[in-house]
Amino acid sequence: MMGVIELSREEFEGLVADALDTIPPELTRHMDNVVIVVEDEAPEPGLLGLYHGVPLTERGDWYGGVLPDHISIYRKEILAICDSVEDVVDEVRLTVVHEIAHHFGISDEWLHRHGY
Repeated sequence: MMGVIELSREEFEGLVADALDTIPPELTRHMDNVVIVVEDEAPEPGLLGLYHGVPLTERGDWYGGVLPDHISIYRKEILAICDSVEDVVDEVRLTVVHEIAHHFGISDEWLHRHGY
């Protein structure tokens, strides 16, 4: 049975920041025009994170003057599936990496085949 993990929004945002810090600088320096935000509620049940935007691999000469890509990490959905704070840390990192991978143009199929 899943426990109820309580983390404030600030604590959860800290976990997202920590997860970002684990991504190698040689990758993060290539992230362009993207913002990562924590939202409490997901637009659909079970959704842990979501990437909205134009992946780097699809940007061409036409790309310019657009709003930043948007990565949402859904706090309540992640907390709902975790049994411990350690589980939350792991799930936040996995979700952040997964959504950043979409920014780089990596598909869900590839991510799932490789454990993400």
